[in-house]
Amino acid sequence: MVIWDRNRGFGYDPFDELRRLSRQMNRLFGSPLSAGIGETFPPLNIWSDNEKAVVTAEVPGIKKEDLDISVENDVLTIKGHREPKQIEDGESFRRHERGYGSFRRAVGLPFSVEPGQVKAEYKDGVLRLELPRHEASKPRRIDVK
Repeated sequence: MVIWDRNRGFGYDPFDELRRLSRQMNRLFGSPLSAGIGETFPPLNIWSDNEKAVVTAEVPGIKKEDLDISVENDVLTIKGHREPKQIEDGESFRRHERGYGSFRRAVGLPFSVEPGQVKAEYKDGVLRLELPRHEASKPRRIDVK
């Protein structure tokens, strides 16, 4: 719901503050091991055409060896682990927003894929997956006689 507010103008969403408060409460009462890595981590973009789906995931600070990617029953699962920053003696955090610990993100794919032909690249903290569409699930043109 977007409404008019005389102080804020058009586009003010009164529920923004409630969502912000909810995120802060989740962070406050969440597990110290998750420390902000939740069900929506890593953030994903997914797009597709008739030949493939492409998924990009932001996973900064995670070594490629700590990533586990699988495709089973049209579900893509990305699992991994990020170690916390170790601080030196005499140092203390002033702000600690980056999450650490284990994460798991599973998303349904728009079609069946060829798991043996999936390509994965990891560069500059972005994981890019190319998931070729299974031949049996490709759209086919049917001629009317």
